[in-house]
Amino acid sequence: MEAAESLESKINRSDYKILIVDDVVSNVLLLKILLTNEKFQVCTANNGRTCIEVAKKEHPDLILLDVMMPDINGFDTAVVLKKDEETKDIPIIFLTALNTPQDLVHGFQVGANDFLTKPFNKEELVMRVTQQISLVAAKRIIEKQNAELKATLSNRDKMYSVIAHDLRSPMASIRMVLNLVVQSASVETVGPELYMLLDQANRESEEVHDLLDNLLKWTKSQTGRLNVVLQDLDLNDIVPGVVEIFDVIAQTKHITLELKKTDAPLKVTADNDMLKTVLRNFMSNAVKFSPDNSTIQIIMANEGDFARVSVKDQGVGIAADRLGSIFHKGETTYGTGGEEGSGLGLQLCQDFARKNGGDCYVESVEGEGSTFSFTVPLKKE
Repeated sequence: MEAAESLESKINRSDYKILIVDDVVSNVLLLKILLTNEKFQVCTANNGRTCIEVAKKEHPDLILLDVMMPDINGFDTAVVLKKDEETKDIPIIFLTALNTPQDLVHGFQVGANDFLTKPFNKEELVMRVTQQISLVAAKRIIEKQNAELKATLSNRDKMYSVIAHDLRSPMASIRMVLNLVVQSASVETVGPELYMLLDQANRESEEVHDLLDNLLKWTKSQTGRLNVVLQDLDLNDIVPGVVEIFDVIAQTKHITLELKKTDAPLKVTADNDMLKTVLRNFMSNAVKFSPDNSTIQIIMANEGDFARVSVKDQGVGIAADRLGSIFHKGETTYGTGGEEGSGLGLQLCQDFARKNGGDCYVESVEGEGSTFSFTVPLKKE
């Protein structure tokens, strides 16, 4: 109530136009005098047809519409106004001597926002008009804020996309060079300190590249520019390749990767790139949060109408109070080697899994390890 009163007090009434429609000239003059004295702009019409024409020309903020008129009555006029894109959102207060429940119901059915029963007094008129104008003002504020918010989000997403797109290519080159250098170098050839720096730079380049890749895909997904391309796939052809990519990274922490495949083909209908993105994020996190000399299991299984791929680590685990929001909270976390995570990857995983008709799941015991899984529908035979 206080908020409404505050808004009413801030409204500049001279910014709002009211259309008065009545076939009785004296009624039109009276209403015009009363509303003009209240600082509102006023325009008039003396029948339904003229009302429709004036409404489309003047674009009033409110219409005071008499019900009983000779050519087109107020109810029929309202029907025409509400069907026209130019006038459908203009609020209507019916002026009427009719006050039966049936008349009121009919009025609201054809688009009434309020009724003012004849004969009316000045105080009631001003109160009802001001109330409707306050709603119009509030709607305009909301529309303006929504437009500003959309512009802000659009600029943000554009910035994310430009950053990720422009940095990903050079970062991929740096990552590839560092991978080759680390594989070729050894403690004996470059010394322990330089080798440690090269190894750290190699791991950090992997993290930055993955973050940029996730950022670009997340932005495209949020803006509707990332299409799901469904195709028939065998997970036995996809999962091993992703696991192999992480074998070199895992070796830097002396982590063993164990892939447990199914004996039979595991055919699904899904987007190839999205599935790989989900698995890469799960693998990256598993390596990041696992201690040296531990084991990470990648388990593939057939579960009814779905295939499930799970990544089970022996890492730090997740606190119970964080499990419920792990896929959408987006908070920064740190791995066992000090690796920094943005939380964006898990949001992307759930988004991609659901876009493919599946979902993401997590089970974890703090201090013992975590199992991240995603499901995807099996191919229908």
